Amino acid sequence: MILALDVGNSQMLAGVIERTIDGPVIRARFRRHSKSGASSDEHGLFFREVLRENDIDPSKINEVAICSVVPDVMYSLKASFQKYFKRTPFVLQAGVKTGLRVKYRNPVEVGADRIANAIGATSRFPDKNLVVVDLGTATTFCAITREKDYLGGTIIAGMRISGEALESKTAKLPSVEILSPEQALGRSTIESIQSGLYYGHLGAMREIISRFQEEVFKGEKPFVIGTGGFSKLFEGAGIFDVDMPDLVLLGLYDALQMNEGSTQS
Repeated sequence: MILALDVGNSQMLAGVIERTIDGPVIRARFRRHSKSGASSDEHGLFFREVLRENDIDPSKINEVAICSVVPDVMYSLKASFQKYFKRTPFVLQAGVKTGLRVKYRNPVEVGADRIANAIGATSRFPDKNLVVVDLGTATTFCAITREKDYLGGTIIAGMRISGEALESKTAKLPSVEILSPEQALGRSTIESIQSGLYYGHLGAMREIISRFQEEVFKGEKPFVIGTGGFSKLFEGAGIFDVDMPDLVLLGLYDALQMNEGSTQS
């Protein structure tokens, strides 16, 4: 089995993936705060314990794959897997095989999570022009052609960051639960903030995807994939052709298969 780990700015998303005849199957999912000060022992003990709680024997983890946008955690994280799992993790980074042609002016700038999403998307939806919308700490939009050219994208503040900014930069606006309101008109301060976060994000997604369609895909409608922690909120909004919360983990799995047998320093 494979332990795939997406290290984001706020949280780590982990999944245990089993290879089957029908393809990869995710047997367990769990999250952990991305604490840059955590030691290798803290990480290692956490992963071993949470695997056991999910009825998975840690000794059954044959491989570990990581993508990270938080460089400070990588040394202790890699050391934890070497010490507690006797495995040297595969890290999705510059120089590994991805199956993509990255058209960014400086390809190294593209976040590893965005590359993992693109790998997972192109593997599952070949021959389609794609837009991947990842709603996490930031909300990212990635445009990928059917020829697997990763063209670039857009980054906006995520819903939680936007809510926290309102709370911290104003005297009277409170922290609110992020949800999907039934209507745009709020009848209280909390409802008004919730409406603004949701419908403001909804409007931004529609506009950016529409502009990608005209500017990048010459008017042809792309296949839109939603992923990330907040994507479920927009499931019925007509934005996404499919919602795939595990896309980054599946992309890590695909990247690991592409690089099987290669060595990493």
